[in-house]
Amino acid sequence: MDDMNVQKPEVPIIIIERDEQPQTSLSMRQVVAPSGKLKWVKRLLVLLAVIGCMIAVVAGYYFWNYYFNIGVSVSVSPEQNIKKLQTVVKQEAPEVVMTSDSILGVALDFYAMHGLKASIEFEEPNLDDVSVYLYCRSADHKADNTYIGSLVANGKERQSGTQRLGYMAMLDNNSVIGISRSEKVKNYVQQRGGSFFRQFILVSDGTIPGRFYLHGKVERRAIGRIDDQLYYIATRHKETLWDFADALREYGFIDAIYITGGSDYSYYRDKNGERHDIGNLADYPHKKWQGVIPWLVFRKTTN
Repeated sequence: MDDMNVQKPEVPIIIIERDEQPQTSLSMRQVVAPSGKLKWVKRLLVLLAVIGCMIAVVAGYYFWNYYFNIGVSVSVSPEQNIKKLQTVVKQEAPEVVMTSDSILGVALDFYAMHGLKASIEFEEPNLDDVSVYLYCRSADHKADNTYIGSLVANGKERQSGTQRLGYMAMLDNNSVIGISRSEKVKNYVQQRGGSFFRQFILVSDGTIPGRFYLHGKVERRAIGRIDDQLYYIATRHKETLWDFADALREYGFIDAIYITGGSDYSYYRDKNGERHDIGNLADYPHKKWQGVIPWLVFRKTTN
């Protein structure tokens, strides 16, 4: 009986729970901090980018200052002069019309050119060459026969340089003058067999430069433009370059460039083809620098 009253011990029930979600490893939960070396690489790249931007800005400024900030306003861009060189010239009888005047005390002779074709030649024209209606000097040269500033003769480049900002370009029966450091006009006429030279600025867009590099009083020459009419201009007396340029501005020239050889002999022809001397005939021909001097020669057109 006593054995029957003895309670049986309870059997414990063990329940095992399983977590079906895979536990993330410790390495996967950690945020990897960038190394010090990577930080410096990023900083270096940013610094290089900033320096590159600064260099581009400085280079852009110097490019603008060199090619466009030339100290005077410009009346005609190189692109506009190229368009002028592309236009068909109206037919005119060949002649040079000479007039005289005195402006601001400066006595001047003006030679308006009509129906003429300009080019650069290295042989001085003969006195009896009836095709030549006017000739004069153009670009300067050094004692070693090298030219100062860009010079192109009949499509052949003799010198390249933009020290002087005034220029004259000739192509077919067209001639233009302008003020620019750009060589676009030179390259255009060179590729098409034209001529080009550079000289000092006298007048640009109706104003004169604040500084001139030639001093003293000597006879002066220039090529100037009023509207689209080109003139060869000569002083009758010795003048400073400032007085000469100021007189041209006052007379109404929009642009004008210097021509060297103010006292050199040359000539022009009127509508009848009669030759008139400019300067002293006793100085003809120029024996010094023969074959070196680039002559600006205006001939009557053949068409």
